[in-house]
Amino acid sequence: MPELPEVETTRRGIAPYLEGQRVERVIVRERRLRWPIPEDLDVRLSGQRIVSVERRAKYLLLGAESGTLISHLGMSGSLRLVESGTPASRHEHVDIELASGMALRYTDPRRFGAMLWSLAPLEHELLRNLGPEPLTDAFAGQRLFELSRGRSMAVKPFIMDNAVVVGVGNIYASEALFAA
Repeated sequence: MPELPEVETTRRGIAPYLEGQRVERVIVRERRLRWPIPEDLDVRLSGQRIVSVERRAKYLLLGAESGTLISHLGMSGSLRLVESGTPASRHEHVDIELASGMALRYTDPRRFGAMLWSLAPLEHELLRNLGPEPLTDAFAGQRLFELSRGRSMAVKPFIMDNAVVVGVGNIYASEALFAA
């Protein structure tokens, strides 16, 4: 599963090609993901200019002029840039075609990811109760200590709890505990 560093790497890789671009059209080949892709996503996103590409936890937020596309890569998903019109293979479910002649292609063999539309993304049910980002001032050892007080649980599930800190998955939790 892509964890926070991989999602941030994806964000940094696609942002320069998306920000400021106008969406020409959205091609949805398969709507049945972990949460179904909205029926009207193509109508909502087509014609919009992408104004930002941000990340919150393991979610990518593609900010458009009138809303935000919330994307999660799930267990095996990826986003990559291809030339518009490039034939899609079996697991390539969505193309967001841009005025530049490129398309952002979403691939997800296991279909555990998501592509959702929101007018207020940070208030969306998937994002509103998330804890702090691990590399910000909002996350500190003292806060972690205070949250752990009075809890009776193993350390690994505690640090993997997205209400405690976001983006720590199995791989990084295991590595951190091994290093400790």
